[in-house]
Amino acid sequence: MSNKYEEAHSRSLSDPNGFWGEIAQDIDWVKPWDKVLDDSNPPFYRWFSGAECNTCYNAVDRHVATRGDQAAIIYDSPMTGGTKRTITYKELQDQVSRFAGVLRANGVGKGDRVIVYMPMIAEAPIAMLAIARLGAIHSVVFGGFAAAELATRIDDAQPKAIVAASCGLEPGRTIEYKPLLDQAVELSTHKPEKIIVLQRPEAEADLSGERDVDWLKEMETAEPAECVTVAATDPLYILYTSGTTGVPKGILRDNGGHMVALNYTMKAVYDVEPGDVFWAASDVGWVVGHSYIVYGPLLHGCTTVIYEGKPVGTPDAGAFWRVVSEHNVRVLFTAPTALRAIKRDDSEAELMKQYDMSNLKALYLAGERTDPDTLEWSQKILGTPVVDHWWQTETGWSIAANCLGLHEFPTKPGSPTKAAPGWDVQVLADDGHPVEAGKIGSICCKLPLPPGTLPSLWNADARYQEAYLDEFPGYYKTGDAGYLDEDGYVYVMSRTDDIINVAGHRLSTGAMEEVLSAHPDVAECAVMGVADQLKGQMPLGMLVLKAGVDRDHADIIKEVVKMVRDQIGPVAAFKLATVVDRLPKTRSGKILRGTMQKIADNEEYKAPATIDDMSILDEIATALEGIGYGKARS
Repeated sequence: MSNKYEEAHSRSLSDPNGFWGEIAQDIDWVKPWDKVLDDSNPPFYRWFSGAECNTCYNAVDRHVATRGDQAAIIYDSPMTGGTKRTITYKELQDQVSRFAGVLRANGVGKGDRVIVYMPMIAEAPIAMLAIARLGAIHSVVFGGFAAAELATRIDDAQPKAIVAASCGLEPGRTIEYKPLLDQAVELSTHKPEKIIVLQRPEAEADLSGERDVDWLKEMETAEPAECVTVAATDPLYILYTSGTTGVPKGILRDNGGHMVALNYTMKAVYDVEPGDVFWAASDVGWVVGHSYIVYGPLLHGCTTVIYEGKPVGTPDAGAFWRVVSEHNVRVLFTAPTALRAIKRDDSEAELMKQYDMSNLKALYLAGERTDPDTLEWSQKILGTPVVDHWWQTETGWSIAANCLGLHEFPTKPGSPTKAAPGWDVQVLADDGHPVEAGKIGSICCKLPLPPGTLPSLWNADARYQEAYLDEFPGYYKTGDAGYLDEDGYVYVMSRTDDIINVAGHRLSTGAMEEVLSAHPDVAECAVMGVADQLKGQMPLGMLVLKAGVDRDHADIIKEVVKMVRDQIGPVAAFKLATVVDRLPKTRSGKILRGTMQKIADNEEYKAPATIDDMSILDEIATALEGIGYGKARS
């Protein structure tokens, strides 16, 4: 007997026009579409062509009549000594429409680009929504991002204006944004006309330049702006992600398909209702922040949480549980890295016992592969469904997930369950043919992709085709390697770049990491392939131990080597490992395996601009030299 998931998934592939056309009725349109799926110019498929709409209207204004006094945004900041602020939908409409008026008074109009350079404060989504209100296009860049990297984004997007805060807050330090911003503008060829700055009391910026505008002063006299109608196929935002050429790729997101898909996922994937509190513990600079801090929850009439803090250290490893309890969070979405950090500091979840967690219905994990040990630990301490789901900046929402709003499948550790409705996921060999169940290959998605996914790259159609479509004609190449099991569960093992070749055997670093992370003393780990004259590559493991572990490191390394040999086999040739205090990561929690591999092989590398702390790379280099790699090898 079929279930709601199977019915939805089957229909989404056999009748995409009917399936998405019905779902789109939940969005308010200024003008309906001529075609649900416009397939007249493959591989550039467009959704809801001919339709007209406004994303800000659907996320804010349409809710005011029915839920105007409901909280739209809860801002919670342990970084400012515990500031908390609630903004209702009615108040959000006022703030957004007035800031849209500020933007309009400073020359921003339909189709213009605006860069947003802000920390995790309520004004970040207010700025994004105000830009969308005017039919302009936002490009959010992490607050505190390096000046040179910001300059490349200024030159590519050519923004009319930049919206920033005066500073961001990290544990133990304040990062002033304006000097970085001024340096970036100096480095860039394109010069924005205005820089609008929200002054924060922790460090006020110098606004003496002709371009500089004070957010708060302008808001005092701003004329509220109404929503500007745009085509459903017009861009809503550009989100830059690193490219292999060193030039960032500007992922495009449209207005219409994006609204339809995200609103649908709030119930189908996350099983939340309008009025529920939804918390994506991420950053607005990432796609998770765009989709599930700002747009998804607000489109669905939920309350979203903006948290300016860390999973540990602000003040302790119970920080997330406090927020869940205090704000009655129904669903929490975070990265496995955050859970591993909490587990490392509080392995028995003693701090959770201080808080009432009864309102939490489910935990969702994404951003890094969820190892079975973290999944099982989370399930044990929470006693709720823990959903590992898989998606990318490019896709904007889940490729594969246990869609709790449709049907709850049994969990299989290591798998994000099955392809979400709209996704035709296949595993292909190098020749483009599907491989049998259980065999590793390139995970690809048959075109057309569903609504809400990237229609192309900003001003770079040829690069879009080359990066994602050319290698497997008729498919979108995810860049991830993995397999489908006999039940259709998807297993994402590693990036295709992280499949290593040991004496002709293609091995997944993700499979080895699963084994290492199951060791009782290991908090988190990473495996990468390092150059070997005899076998081509050899796996090397980097281990971070749990807090309080004081055993001899050599004994732990012997034990994990034996575990890999026992569970994967001698073919893995896993003999090398070292213990480090921490792993280098981007702000989203992605471990920089490729960078560590280059350090080990003594190759030149460019550290990603999104790395959390550059000094960690020196620590990694020292640890690798201690086992004969990196400079010690040259």
